[in-house]
Amino acid sequence: MRIPDAKVALSTASVYPESTATAFEIAARLGYDGVEVMVWTDPVSQDIEALRRLSDYHQIPVLAVHAPCLLITQRVWSTDPWVKLQRARAAAEKLGASTVVVHPPFRWQRQYARDFVTGIWRMADETDVRFAVENMYPWRYRDREMLAYAPDWDVTKDDYRHFTIDLSHTATARTDAIQMVDRMGDRLGHLHLADGNGSNKDEHLVPGRGTQPCAEVLERLALSGFDGHVVIEVNTRRAMSSAEREADLAEALAFTRLHLASSAASAASAASASSASSASSAAKAPRT
Repeated sequence: MRIPDAKVALSTASVYPESTATAFEIAARLGYDGVEVMVWTDPVSQDIEALRRLSDYHQIPVLAVHAPCLLITQRVWSTDPWVKLQRARAAAEKLGASTVVVHPPFRWQRQYARDFVTGIWRMADETDVRFAVENMYPWRYRDREMLAYAPDWDVTKDDYRHFTIDLSHTATARTDAIQMVDRMGDRLGHLHLADGNGSNKDEHLVPGRGTQPCAEVLERLALSGFDGHVVIEVNTRRAMSSAEREADLAEALAFTRLHLASSAASAASAASASSASSASSAAKAPRT
């Protein structure tokens, strides 16, 4: 069996309300390939040297850095969104991470939104780090819908070098995840794996507990030779204990490895059968 090259990482957001340091510890104990650091209000997530020490101590690499794009991180690493991205790139370069995940701007960040697409291209041209822009969703309240992101929550409507697809966000947006994967094509460089049921809330369920085609997306990526990272980004805030949280994260990792590997095995089996069939046909062919 050939296992795909894609590495499976744990988002540090997946252990909230526990700390960034705890995420490194859990990732190492459960056998994740690395972590994605969500830069937010935890001071350790903002401290490159502290992150380096955690990575070295637990022997867990930082594979990606999620720039501070959330409402609660508006003042983390400056109030200037371009400074945030510059610092995220510097953190990724110093930590050896290959990807910076970034959300499209909020609509009220008018100048930032106006220059965002060209600005992301400019920054991408200055580094080997991938800037992978993440799909979002409309905000809904009862029967009202607010378009909170610009240029658009559906990032495939704009021209970016690399994309992140988040399957909890496709659920909240009520859009077809497989079609979005197809639109992203070979520019899909990063996957946030989580599930959802299509509610108004961004649920980030353990994969397999919602309606999203998590298994199918993993299988398609494995068959396509996807060389990005698969990041488990789930919500464990309702876990009643650390043991329950860890069990959810172990289940998510097992689900991911199973569907990446089973797809690779199916492809290898099909290739072997095709080769054997060709050889058999050649042996039975009349000689002239």
